[in-house]
Amino acid sequence: MRVLVVEDEPGLRDAVATSLREEHYAVDEAADGRTGLQKARQWSYDAIVLDLMLPEIDGWELLAQLRKTHATPVLILTARDTVEERVRGLDRGADDYLCKPFSLSELSARVRALIRRSHGQAKAEIVIGSVVINTANRTVAKEGHPVDLTAREYTLVELLALNRGELVSRSTVYDHVFDENEDSLSNLVDVHIYNIRKKLGKNFVTTRRGHGYIIET
Repeated sequence: MRVLVVEDEPGLRDAVATSLREEHYAVDEAADGRTGLQKARQWSYDAIVLDLMLPEIDGWELLAQLRKTHATPVLILTARDTVEERVRGLDRGADDYLCKPFSLSELSARVRALIRRSHGQAKAEIVIGSVVINTANRTVAKEGHPVDLTAREYTLVELLALNRGELVSRSTVYDHVFDENEDSLSNLVDVHIYNIRKKLGKNFVTTRRGHGYIIET
């Protein structure tokens, strides 16, 4: 899944982005509100981690502008730990709120929960036939046995599973699985789909030529 981190403090931005990449998210970064808003409008992110005190335009304005056109889940980061501040953020369209200082493991857990809820998935486990996908610990099992997927293969399986029954276009895959620095014209998706079928079964993912991919179960 793809996450945008909007934070002006370089050390914190790097720590958050690195932590999320270690969880196998594709991560884009922005150091000011104007750049953050531009990226949030340009790409289809699965979640946005947003600081409030930003140069150019602050997090409040970014959130207000974003909510005019996008429903992307937003997790606010702030040092202002007051009830009034939290209520203000939630009322203005934020989906969750985390006060500084915070644990990176808690941030990752909240991002996972935001993404699940945005897809109508309340539980961490997704069951598709004999395949069980655990989005909390990012593991996959088939018939009770662990399946060794690469980080990118897992991310693609999770994306298709969260949208099971719906066709996921090739462009959507690139928007959600790869970051802004990767080549969207490569055949990486085809390679990953081939490997996923080898590990989870040839019928686990269906390719609709010229359209995209779907888990039909």
